Amino acid sequence: MSAAPSSPSFEAKICRPEELSSRLATIPRPLVFTNGCFDLLHRGHVTYLAEAKSLGASLLVALNTDASVRRLGKGDDRPINPLEDRMAVIAALGCVDLVTWFDEDTPLGLILRLRPEVLVKGGDWPVEGIVGAREVLGWGGQVVSLPFRFQRSTTALIDRIRRRR
Repeated sequence: MSAAPSSPSFEAKICRPEELSSRLATIPRPLVFTNGCFDLLHRGHVTYLAEAKSLGASLLVALNTDASVRRLGKGDDRPINPLEDRMAVIAALGCVDLVTWFDEDTPLGLILRLRPEVLVKGGDWPVEGIVGAREVLGWGGQVVSLPFRFQRSTTALIDRIRRRR
């Protein structure tokens, strides 16, 4: 009789929002914080996350819950992948240290509670438009809008798949 398979080690990176404070005490600072839907992971996402990690010692990625994604107006059928699957895929990336989620429309509450030293979003966000930028800059942190290295879009990818039916 074989033993039941254990959870993959990367799943230990997934952290409930209420447990973040204690988990953050165990990882090196400066902390880089980013957020998004990360529905269908593509080259643009992984390049962005690797670049974000290079800005600090640890990278925390906060994902929108399924309800939060739907409120963003990306379409009635989004997200394609449920939160649990999206978190597992992000957690499996070597550049990611912790993964959590938020159900609000923005991650501002998490940002205020966690006080990251670096706040990062993709190049479609000007620094002044990034949620939490004013607060992070106010406590002496850095806010970065990383330029796109690869023009990729989950919405465009989904549209391309649908056209091939």
